[in-house]
Amino acid sequence: MKEYFISKSRRLRSTSYTSRIEEQGVTAYTIYNHMLLPTRFGGPLEELYHHLKEHVQVWDAAGQRQVEVNGKDSYKLVQLMTCRDLSKAKVGRCYYAPIIDDKAKLINDPVILKLSDQRWWISLSDSDVELFAKGIAIGKNFDVNIFEAKVDIFSVQGPKSFDLMEKVLGSKIKELKFFGFDYYEFKGVKHLIARSGWSKQGGFEVYVENTQSGLDLYDYFFEIGKEFNLKPGCPNLIERIESGLLSYGNDFDNNDNPFECGFEKYVNLDSDVSFLGKERLRKIKKEGIKRKLMGVLIDINKINLTKSIDIKDDKGVFIGEIRSACYSPHFKKVIGIAMINEPYCKASATGTMEIDGKSLPVKVCDLPFI
Repeated sequence: MKEYFISKSRRLRSTSYTSRIEEQGVTAYTIYNHMLLPTRFGGPLEELYHHLKEHVQVWDAAGQRQVEVNGKDSYKLVQLMTCRDLSKAKVGRCYYAPIIDDKAKLINDPVILKLSDQRWWISLSDSDVELFAKGIAIGKNFDVNIFEAKVDIFSVQGPKSFDLMEKVLGSKIKELKFFGFDYYEFKGVKHLIARSGWSKQGGFEVYVENTQSGLDLYDYFFEIGKEFNLKPGCPNLIERIESGLLSYGNDFDNNDNPFECGFEKYVNLDSDVSFLGKERLRKIKKEGIKRKLMGVLIDINKINLTKSIDIKDDKGVFIGEIRSACYSPHFKKVIGIAMINEPYCKASATGTMEIDGKSLPVKVCDLPFI
């Protein structure tokens, strides 16, 4: 596959860590929330995959931007945007909360942090939620402030992340529960750290507000991390797909609803809270979905997926599309995430896809793979 370059500009924002990761050998970027997000460091993707599963990595995750919502009506606004009931949300907790529009279509699938009763961070996947939130607030005449907070995340991921975090920040960090956050001090500056991250190998996200202190902490991790075989890294496509971690804009977008994407547990239709698209979701639930995100298995040893690939039945009729895919060292074949139509969206269903003029069998399976 031909490679192309990204031309940097003022419009395409670097992060606080860009100069660091370029010194550390980043070889590829994508664009995420109008920012550079590293996607590859030197070496094969499989090598970085095995390292992530066995050791620990630090990622520049600053492309994951924070939309801050504060003020008297901040809860009303945040709740109106998500189908998850946040009425009992606690300060110090993170909440995976799909954001939907009035048609019950997905706008984003952020993690929402409750900083105080009148202050929230919406930690974004790749879309312009800030403008969406401002539009609702203006229409409802809410008493809120909405802006992109100056917060640059770096992420510490992998099974050795717990020991590394303890060595850097002390034993208290091990008391932090999954999807909880607290403040931890480094050289006199407190940093918000959450036990979260975009992998299933365990880890933490450091929400940096003090840029210089954050850079010092970033550098200190690499100084201390040598004994843990720490390397710079980034979200790994293989590990993500195996784990069934969905990517907004790749696996789903504003054409899909929460039920189609497997977000049922985050759709609280029986609660008393009001949110956009609630009646539409009730109708969808009553009528049933016509398609669903599923896993697929393909007996080939490589794939470069840059756009969706159609899946057809034995009569050539369209039954779905593969939206993400990669070769899995674990399964020794290509695995993918696909939107599959009824009645084929069930494990053991089969179809075919075409690559380079060749027809290949596709087997449907459940998510996650691992």
